[in-house]
Amino acid sequence: MSPKGGSRSDKGTGHPTGTGGSHGRFTTRRVVFLVLAVLTLVFIFENTRKVTVRLLIPEVVMPLYLALLAAAILGALCTALYFGRRSK
Repeated sequence: MSPKGGSRSDKGTGHPTGTGGSHGRFTTRRVVFLVLAVLTLVFIFENTRKVTVRLLIPEVVMPLYLALLAAAILGALCTALYFGRRSK
């Protein structure tokens, strides 16, 4: 039997080799990235008021989004350290 269409397909997707797949314009990863980027911008523009944060002894006045961003980064670092050590 001869192959249909005379060209190879990539993993049975129907796309000729070298096209389609993850090389498309809108992949799931790109869409999720764009949605998160837009939500981040909305979050920043909605939370620009100044808040007072106590860092052990000094009090620091900063925008709310920066305080929450710092807390999120610290949480992500702690999580990465915990799971990084656990998997080794």
